[in-house]
Amino acid sequence: MTTPRSSLIPRGHSKPIGRYSPGVRAELPAGASLVFVSGQVATDDAGVVLCPDDPGGQTRVVFARIADVLAEAGATLADIVSVTIYLTDVAAHFTAVSAVRNELLPEPPPASVLVEVSRLAEPGCLVEISAVAVAGDGS
Repeated sequence: MTTPRSSLIPRGHSKPIGRYSPGVRAELPAGASLVFVSGQVATDDAGVVLCPDDPGGQTRVVFARIADVLAEAGATLADIVSVTIYLTDVAAHFTAVSAVRNELLPEPPPASVLVEVSRLAEPGCLVEISAVAVAGDGS
């Protein structure tokens, strides 16, 4: 199911500096639910960091992990309505991370937060992303 949604762009607000929506209205059909995906990082099942020193590669792994969690709830990346992205170096990693994000998340873009942190809980990880999606249609 792809959740019907629309961007909310209030008059008088500045234009977004990236591909995101200032707000998102998601139409929730009867029986739909929200899925909250905890922060995901680019590690394998043994905790080994994948794509070291490659923020774009790590972002691709992270979205694959998010997709795995969403699939458990019957949702896909297309059902995401909000993401929070944590980067260890916005200046160095923003372009690569944004390119992957923009490729994988359809229009309208989700509401988004981008935060620079001094480090992530898993040493060697450059990117962590959490998400909120809408799953189910009551059928």
